[in-house]
Amino acid sequence: MGRDGLKKATEVAILNANYVARRLQSHFPILYMGSSGMVAHECIVDLRAFKDSADVSVEDVAKRLIDYGFHAPTMSWPVGGTLMIEPTESESKVELDRFCDAMIAIRREIDAIEQGVMDRQDNPLRNAPHTMINIIDGDWTHPYSAIEAAFPVNTLRKEKYWPPVNRIDQVHGDRHFVCSCPPLTAYEEAAE
Repeated sequence: MGRDGLKKATEVAILNANYVARRLQSHFPILYMGSSGMVAHECIVDLRAFKDSADVSVEDVAKRLIDYGFHAPTMSWPVGGTLMIEPTESESKVELDRFCDAMIAIRREIDAIEQGVMDRQDNPLRNAPHTMINIIDGDWTHPYSAIEAAFPVNTLRKEKYWPPVNRIDQVHGDRHFVCSCPPLTAYEEAAE
């Protein structure tokens, strides 16, 4: 990259983070904006208030982003209950807009929960991600439609990432560790 290339990449990454911050700031609180209203190379979206207002956690938003075709940004670092969005210099404006549109649509879903339009416990955020099997198996029991779950924005009707699994108990695996390694005797036999 050289000195000039590295400088340009840094400038574009900072520009991208500030673009995301500007697009999202009227929908979510943005942490660590400087006195000029700018962020550095990352945009930290504060989701903490939604735990009380809608019973929505940072994990719920992160899992819902999967339904929109995004891997969640860094969660709860450096501040618990936040998403740290670090768009690199390689992200196009189209992709930045697609991400921002997803976050804004998620904010509308949170609004619907806050206003009592959506159930606080059984809603697209709390049940995300939604797999193809969830949508087509004919056993849909949620108060929101399968279309709302799988295709929250129209662009997903043309190109959709289907998560292979639903949400699992995040700590279960940590608390119930299962070793899938061969038994020690297999290693002894291989050494012989």
